[in-house]
Amino acid sequence: MNEALALADEATTPGFAVFDTALGVCGVAWGPQGLVGVQLPQDDPTEQPARRRMRQRFPELPEAEPNAEARRAIAAVQALLEGAQDDLRDIALDMRGLSEFHRRVYELARRIPPGHTRTYGEIAEELGDRTLARAVGQAMGLNPFAPVVPCHRVLAAGNKPGGFSAGGGALTKLRMLDIEGARPNGMASLF
Repeated sequence: MNEALALADEATTPGFAVFDTALGVCGVAWGPQGLVGVQLPQDDPTEQPARRRMRQRFPELPEAEPNAEARRAIAAVQALLEGAQDDLRDIALDMRGLSEFHRRVYELARRIPPGHTRTYGEIAEELGDRTLARAVGQAMGLNPFAPVVPCHRVLAAGNKPGGFSAGGGALTKLRMLDIEGARPNGMASLF
């Protein structure tokens, strides 16, 4: 096989991989049109539970060496969780399986720069209906791309942390905001 065909095949072959970050083991799954999922660490910091969760979420995908785009995404997530001020908006996401509402919510969340926050109500207002705040919160809870879609930057009313589906819950959300230098309501760092 010539080199051009090998590179084209690598770019379109789907798979998943797990990788270390400052917060623990994360996972990434990719397909020919971009990332299909990203997974933040859960409570167990080892690779096996992360690998198991990825296999459960993406049973049709093999564990594989990341392609070039996935490697770039992994490096960007690792850097973000170490304090890099990258909004990760250049990472392609394959949102084809999501509802139009969730796609719109995630696109708005991706516009929030590191170190800044918005509330569910503010996102709902930008969607044109402040009464959608609860639906925005539910969409954030189902976010398949955290932290590339930075649901940790979207807070409940009064800039309270609200829920968070990663291991450690709201405390992990606050830790991620602290890493980015965000200070909702001017609060001091907890870490």
